[in-house]
Amino acid sequence: MNDVVYTFQPRWKEELVCTCPFGSLVLDMPMGIVSVYVPTEARWRTVAPVWAIEHWPALHAQLRDWCAQNDIPLHVDASAFVG
Repeated sequence: MNDVVYTFQPRWKEELVCTCPFGSLVLDMPMGIVSVYVPTEARWRTVAPVWAIEHWPALHAQLRDWCAQNDIPLHVDASAFVG
C-alpha cells in the first residue's frame, strides 16, 4: 500500500483534503498558525476510513514531504481529527 499517491488541497474551513485513487479524507489544518495534524499510526487504525487504514505509512511520508515543501509544521497527535 505504500505505492498509493496522495494529493493535498487546503480548504477554507481549516481543513486539508487528502485524495488518492481509493477516496478522500480530511485532516485539521488550522490557519491561525498554519500547521497540519495527523493521528498517530495506532490511533489512525481506529479513526480512519476503512479504505485508508493500511495507508498510514504512505500518507504520513507524503504528507511530511508536502508540509516540508510548503514550510508547514506537521504534528502527529493521537487526538487529531480525520473526516
